[in-house]
Amino acid sequence: MELILCLAVGYFLGCISSGYIVGKFYQKDIRELGSGNAGTTNVLRNFGVVPAIVTFAGDLLKAVIPILLIRFFFFPQGSWYLPCLYCGLGVVLGHNYPFYMGFKGGKGIAVTAAVVMSAAHPVMIPVGIAIFLAAVILTRYVSVGSLFVAWYIPANTFVFYLNDRQFIHMMIISLLFTALAYFQHRQNIVRLIHGNENKLWRTQKEKEAIKGHE
Repeated sequence: MELILCLAVGYFLGCISSGYIVGKFYQKDIRELGSGNAGTTNVLRNFGVVPAIVTFAGDLLKAVIPILLIRFFFFPQGSWYLPCLYCGLGVVLGHNYPFYMGFKGGKGIAVTAAVVMSAAHPVMIPVGIAIFLAAVILTRYVSVGSLFVAWYIPANTFVFYLNDRQFIHMMIISLLFTALAYFQHRQNIVRLIHGNENKLWRTQKEKEAIKGHE
């Protein structure tokens, strides 16, 4: 019951869509713009850097705050990791499928990163950031970095909880984060395969090539 409660609380917190709220500030529905995703990247492309930062911060906080409360106040004796995973999974589900928005939300990468920041071993944070930035900078695809982020939680569980008696349970929940991320990025994966995924920025040569085809 405690785990189910963590999942439920996480879901309702996850339903607080920062991207949707920011869009309404501009009298727009972010889901009707760009990729149709109510996440940071789509906000960045349509409204700019500051709104994207606000969106990202909001998505982080709705996962970080409840997980830290679980970790330090409700389960402080060392049995906090699994409840945190359930809460974090609930936040991702709420973020991706908010009931009051027709179950159409974001892709869950920012909140997955927030789960890593608040529940994973501290070493995962700088390593994870470095891998994400390297993937994005080298490929210029945010989606590629996001697909790497999706493996952080299973990696943390495998490295630091392999000998825990609840390891199998933990790993199943951890892999659900990865499965959800890949499912939400299924269209991005198809575009990556066909070479027409949107790049975060284009080189001058690419801009000239596009202009030449117009």
